[in-house]
Amino acid sequence: MNRLYRSLGALAGLLALSACLVTPGKFESSLDIRADRHFTFAYKGEILALDLNKDALSGLPSDGDDDTPKEGEPEAGPTMLQIAARDEDFSDKDATGGDTEMQAIATALTKEKGFRSARYAGNHKFEIDYAISGTLDHTFLFPFNIDAQILIPFVAAELRGEDRVRVKAPGFANSSDKSQGTGGLGGASDAAAKAMSGTFTLTTDAEIVSQNQEEGAVSTPQGKRIVWTITPLTSDAPAATLRVKN
Repeated sequence: MNRLYRSLGALAGLLALSACLVTPGKFESSLDIRADRHFTFAYKGEILALDLNKDALSGLPSDGDDDTPKEGEPEAGPTMLQIAARDEDFSDKDATGGDTEMQAIATALTKEKGFRSARYAGNHKFEIDYAISGTLDHTFLFPFNIDAQILIPFVAAELRGEDRVRVKAPGFANSSDKSQGTGGLGGASDAAAKAMSGTFTLTTDAEIVSQNQEEGAVSTPQGKRIVWTITPLTSDAPAATLRVKN
């Protein structure tokens, strides 16, 4: 569980980098937050690895660059961004290269708590079934995996002050600010953006301070429910602020 929590400073960096690398395909996702801070999050569906323009990766070490760790620094394995630079666009012609590394990422994800299944289906597509419960005493980010070094910043729940939780789902929108990632990698794959289709549902018995779904919340036996329908035309990331118990 601790791997899923990060400080606010680290969160900002993760969102900037990873939004340029992966995007949802067809999916259903839900987040339930109780007033006592207990939460349950789920994501079931596709995750697509974007085709990256290799010219936009000039900030990454090339074969001729000296990326040897300085004295006292730990040696780091390849990040997903570096894998993308090496394999260009994960094309099917590199079935023993890019696909092999994508399979390795899927295998690493299955070892992470919460991943009920993670399968690489080929053609840049992962099929994910993820669910986890816990207590919001730290910021929650879906998800971060140390072994695969893959970042998928679809949903974040951030503590604000003593009694508020701000929920935002930057991965569930095709907003312009999503393209301001490392090395100018914006708009890397129109095809992937057009494939995004799903729903994000927030349920809570806490007070809803604000939210950006124009139809508002509806009452259910479990409390208030807000449903965002996500399409390639969605430009505003789902967002809500809740007041919870201290």
